[in-house]
Amino acid sequence: QVQLVESGGGLVQAGGSLRLSCAASGRTFSSSTMGWFRQAPGKAREFVAAISRSGGSTRHADSVRGRFTISRDNAKNTVYLQMNSLNVEDTAVYYCAADFGRREQLPQSRAAYDYWGQGTQVTVSS
Repeated sequence: QVQLVESGGGLVQAGGSLRLSCAASGRTFSSSTMGWFRQAPGKAREFVAAISRSGGSTRHADSVRGRFTISRDNAKNTVYLQMNSLNVEDTAVYYCAADFGRREQLPQSRAAYDYWGQGTQVTVSS
């Protein structure tokens, strides 16, 4: 079993920044690809970013590329999502997820991820 706990969400004005954290426990963190997803009201959960086990490879959705950055610290069992230049369309519940599979590419599909956190709310005001 793996437990994932997100933190760092909140209310921010458009143009501002937030850094989300996701602390993992229960299984070897460095063995998992980690991802961030988000879900806005009335919409499906969508991929935001993913990072490889070592942190050497990342992937970001087109909608956030250049504004958001995923990173990880395996010594702290934590993955981060630095979010800059936030806009109202970024308002959503943000979830981190862990994938213990072995894949050639960083997965964007929700189905690829084995464990999920409870989510943290990010609200961007205009």
